[in-house]
This record gives sequence, C-alpha cells and structure tokens, in this order.
Amino acid sequence: MASDTVSFLRTTLVRLKADNGLEGWGETCPVGPVYQPQHTLGARAALQEMAPGLLGADPTQILQLHRRMDDLLNGHRYAKAAIDIAAHDLTGKHYGVRVADLLGGPVTEQVPSYYSSGVGEPDDVARIARECADEGYTRMQVKIGNRPVETDIEVVRKVFEAVGTSMRLAVDANRSLTTRDALRLSRECPHIPFVLEQPCNTIEEIAAIRGQLHHGVYLDENSEDLNTVLRVVGAGLVDGFGMKVTRIGGLFPFATFRNICETRSLPHTVDDAWGGDIIAAACTHMGSTVQPRLFEGAWLAQPMIEGHYDSRNGVRIECGHIKLPEGPGLGIVPDDGVFGDPIASFG
Repeated sequence: MASDTVSFLRTTLVRLKADNGLEGWGETCPVGPVYQPQHTLGARAALQEMAPGLLGADPTQILQLHRRMDDLLNGHRYAKAAIDIAAHDLTGKHYGVRVADLLGGPVTEQVPSYYSSGVGEPDDVARIARECADEGYTRMQVKIGNRPVETDIEVVRKVFEAVGTSMRLAVDANRSLTTRDALRLSRECPHIPFVLEQPCNTIEEIAAIRGQLHHGVYLDENSEDLNTVLRVVGAGLVDGFGMKVTRIGGLFPFATFRNICETRSLPHTVDDAWGGDIIAAACTHMGSTVQPRLFEGAWLAQPMIEGHYDSRNGVRIECGHIKLPEGPGLGIVPDDGVFGDPIASFG
C-alpha cells in the first residue's frame, strides 16, 4: 500500500461460550499500526479490558451487548467487532439460521468480490487487471500513491486500456495524495470512468477539492464510525464508501451503515482490513444482504492466505464471487486444535 509494505499479519480471534454449550467465533485483524490507529496489541488489550465485565451477558441480545461494551470501554470499535461477530455467529446457531438471515436476509447466494492490485508498475498492474477481468471479477481497486503522480496516472491509463469498461474501477491512494496531485490525477484522466477512493489524508483536504474533481469520491480510512458517516453524507462530500466491518465496530453497526447508504443511494463495499475465514464469512454474509445496485463487492484476504481455519467449509473466491456459507451462524467451524491454547481466557 502507499503507507506501508506488509509481509505478514497477526490476527486475533474470540470464542464466546454460552451456558447452553453453543460457541460463537469472531475475529479482528488490523493491517499493521500505520494504516489506521488500530493495531493487534491494542485489540488484545481492549478485549482483555472488557472481558470480565461481559461475563454473564446474553450474546443473543446484540444491541444490549454493544451498550454493555460501550459502558466498559470508550472507542476501540475494531476490538469490539470481534465480540460482535462472535455474538452473531452464536445467535445464528441458537436460532438455527445463517448470520445473513439475522442481518435482514440474503439477496444472493453468490456474493461478488473485487480485486485489489497493490501498488505496482503500470504494465504489471494492467496485466493483473486483464487477468482479473478474464477470471470474472466485476470490479478492481487500483492502488496508487507514495511516488510521483505521473506514474500513478500512467497506471490508471494502462489499466483502462487493458480492461475498458469490462470492470468498474476504483483508484485508491490510501490517504497518500496531496490535494495538488489528486486534482492532477483527476484532470489528466477525464475520459476514464473511475472513483477516487480516499485520495487525501483528511476529510478537510477532500472537502477543499471536492468541487474541482472530475471523478466520484469514496471515503475509506476516514469513515471511522457512524457519526463520521452521517457527517460526510450530510455534507455531500462522498459518492460512496469503502467500508470495513471491524473498523465500524462489527456487523450490528454495519447494518445501520448499510441502511444509511441505501437511504441515500450510496454504493459501498463490504470488506475488512485483513483476516481469515471468520472475517471472510462475516463480510460475505453482510455483502449478501446489500441491495445489488449499490454493492461494490466484498474484498477478502483469502487469495493471499495459505490454508483455512475450517478445512471443509473455508471461504473461497471463485470466478470473482464468494459462495455464501451454509449452516447456522457464520457457517465456519474451526478445526479442532488449529489455534492451540488461548492467550487469555475468562469465565
């Protein structure tokens, strides 16, 4: 990415155990400490801070569970998300339904995914784009930034030459562009239909140039919570979002975000920073409920991860789409012993 090069990441999983013997699994996996103000050790510290006060809570009462978490700890939504996802998994098992049913009901069993290129050289990224289009992806996120903007402009042009309008394109700078370079990129590619995703570091910078851009603007990293979502939507600063399930606090607040976007006809993704089968399943269940005309796809780290937590039902991308997991809850049951001993346990 423009902000960092990531070789490996540590994910954090939560297992909730209910008195009736049911279990629910959750997960959170920030992309290192510089992508956003979220990091692995912070998630683990926050979870251990909250855990004693959550003992005895009813995991099927998810609104009350969120209120209880907020009473115990201010902020740290990305840590609370792991508990939220686990509670949805357990609740689905309790009622014998899929998480997608708890979230309003799926509109598809084959959830579209999108591909993210990583920052690369023009010819390499164009080749990847062509391969993705041939594979069945309907959208590609072209990573740019942290280098001369002339190279980024060439990347965008080469990608469009390779795929034309066969895929929707998002050009994602991960907050790295100056307002000057964001304007130049948009002005020098007026004929190429793409959305500019999180071009600058702050909402204020984006607001300063919003009226001068020739392309739609999506927020990603700046959309930290529902309050920020309401702020930028009300101000007319955005045309859509790249939204992470764990960043906004889990599936419960994400459902509210989805409904806000549907009210204002704002397209958005359903993805996460990183993570394995549990996060992948959570994103897929939520993505299946989004109105298709507003759905920009689910991004999963699965193509870059070896193996699965659940060797039989692990979430996979095939032909640019993800099959909605079957079975109650998330549909993912980690193999016995795959994780070893927990780093913390409360009960």
